[in-house]
Amino acid sequence: MNQYLAVTSNGLENLLVEELTQLGITNAKPVQAGVKFKATNEQIYRCCLWSRLASRFVRVLSEFTCMDDMDLYLSTTAVNWVNQFHSSKRFVVDFNGTNNEIRNSQYGAMKVKDAVVDCFEKKSLPRPSISKENPDIRIHVRLHRDKAILGVDMVGSGLHQRGYRPESGRAPLRETLAAAILLRSGWDATKPFLDPMCGSGTLVIEAAMMAANMAPGVKRQKWCFESLEDFEPELWAEVKAEANVQGRRGVKKVECKFYGYDNDERMIKTARDNARRAGVEELIEFEVGDAAKLKRPTEFTHGVIVSNPPYGERLGTEPGLIALYTAFGAQLKAEFGGCNASIFSSSDELLSCLRMRAEKQFKLNNGALPCHQKNYSISDRPMSERPTGEQEQLIAPDFANRLKKNIGKIGKWAKKEQLDCYRIYDADLPEYNVAIDVYPGHLVIQEYAAPKDVPEDKAKRRLTDIIRASIQVTGVEANNVVLKVRQKQKGRSQYQKMAQDSSNLKVNEYGVKLIVNLHDYLDTGLFLDHKVTRRRIGEMAAGKDFLNLFAYTGSASVHAAVGGARSTTTVDMSNTYLEWAKQNMELNGRVGRQHQFVQADCLQWLVKEQGSYDLIFIDPPTFSNSKRMDQSFDVQRDHIQLMENLKRLLREEGTIVFSNNKRHFKMDLEGLEALGLKAQNISAKTLPLDFSRNKHIHNCWLITHK
Repeated sequence: MNQYLAVTSNGLENLLVEELTQLGITNAKPVQAGVKFKATNEQIYRCCLWSRLASRFVRVLSEFTCMDDMDLYLSTTAVNWVNQFHSSKRFVVDFNGTNNEIRNSQYGAMKVKDAVVDCFEKKSLPRPSISKENPDIRIHVRLHRDKAILGVDMVGSGLHQRGYRPESGRAPLRETLAAAILLRSGWDATKPFLDPMCGSGTLVIEAAMMAANMAPGVKRQKWCFESLEDFEPELWAEVKAEANVQGRRGVKKVECKFYGYDNDERMIKTARDNARRAGVEELIEFEVGDAAKLKRPTEFTHGVIVSNPPYGERLGTEPGLIALYTAFGAQLKAEFGGCNASIFSSSDELLSCLRMRAEKQFKLNNGALPCHQKNYSISDRPMSERPTGEQEQLIAPDFANRLKKNIGKIGKWAKKEQLDCYRIYDADLPEYNVAIDVYPGHLVIQEYAAPKDVPEDKAKRRLTDIIRASIQVTGVEANNVVLKVRQKQKGRSQYQKMAQDSSNLKVNEYGVKLIVNLHDYLDTGLFLDHKVTRRRIGEMAAGKDFLNLFAYTGSASVHAAVGGARSTTTVDMSNTYLEWAKQNMELNGRVGRQHQFVQADCLQWLVKEQGSYDLIFIDPPTFSNSKRMDQSFDVQRDHIQLMENLKRLLREEGTIVFSNNKRHFKMDLEGLEALGLKAQNISAKTLPLDFSRNKHIHNCWLITHK
């Protein structure tokens, strides 16, 4: 008998002990990410062929203390490698782990390789050659701190590679993990099985293979143990033949039904092909179907639904997922009373959207991603006793009611004002700390940073509730909900190329058409709090020469042009935004040489500009530290210098519309007077109804000659 290590994922050790015990192993002991046991050749062949959970089996040849490379070399040379494999065989070393002295796994692998080769040479035998691509033998080393395990891999490529899945769908589930999920799901071969989001079919195929008692390794062409010196071909042929017979008979004996659905027709085709290669095609009914509209098959009595729905690694990147889980949970309760469900996801927040109470839950890793598996018993209550759609309003009721109230009031106003886009919520309730803007058929939810005393999981859960409630109250399709997280833009990221037209939306603002982009930038191309200011500029612009500084996407220039401006000059540092401004102009039929677009740093351009204007709009940043400027710009500190430059360009009867969003901005009236200018604060008059809660969102002044 030899000593072996069965390698598996963290958390599956005890399951693997059970499986190996069923395969005739009597001394299996769990260790970190594995199981140790002793076995005969026949037993290990059987384990390799039949294990659904192990990723590989290693024959342990030595366990030793490894402080440095010399320990590693000497302990490796102490193994009689000639007894393990013939010098004609090609080998490779798989080295996992590091310690204080062996800091590089490649270096560790090289030391082991040298020791193995030296062992053959000392016995005057030919040097075995190395092959990384197609080795006959894989030498396995595990190093953790000062403890090392050295052995030969019995398998070769990982046991999760069953041979039926050359193509996987998006985010494929390893076959070994799928088997573990099934073993913990509460399903057994007496119950019908359904996966409503089956992707490439891994879960349902693994379940069908279990029901048919098919050995998972039966399709594998090559095993490393076949190249070992003690390989017993007759014994192996016998073990394999027995498994083949069991599999063929097993398929015919299966009585339970298997169903696999996916909303992607290509995935269903892939799943069918995989099932055919696995030999279980006749057992599974694959159909294109939407999990959110899932109907119970007629023969699905007391069945088990097992699924690994899609999940975003960062919650909220896909509000559509929140809607999917919510609708899926509702459908399970409506259609599958008396059944059980087991759902596997990396997001506990998404699982909460099912609105079902788990009877059991497990933690598992999908690769490096920590995941949850939750088992549910679905109540078999009559329809009359089940929650209705109305009761779904329990999702964040305070928030949902406030949203309804706001929509009633602001929506009516927006319609009257000819506005397609407006704000319906702005952190009205402190615990629901977001801003929500309406665009035609879309919602943009901007998440404000949660206070430091709110735990991250609680903030995530609240955000989930916000998205669910917003979808429910507004009726906006989930995939048209855009979540934005406020964070500083680095480098050139804010000036990247505009997306394809498909990401662009045309909106109407007081009769002016504008382009917004909801997905590709932090902002959408339109500052909604300035809509009244822009309308005012349009009303003031008739017959005037208009200058727009820090113009962004030029929406103020468009209002001025539509209002009858004689000319417009639009200045911004970003070429992306200037191109956007041109498109906005063209959309409104305002083209020609009278409309100029200048790419420049506005502050530098101001100093050199010689033209004169009747109407100037400037909305500078609160603070700027552009590399092209001699010094930084601070709107509080530098606004008088700014006005001095603007005065030079302003005609006698002209007006400057000066805006900024510095919260406690104070106009230097004495400094203005010294320049021969006067100012009128019109902030209150430029605050639209949808921003009336936030009195300090911007300041706005009319500045004229005295």
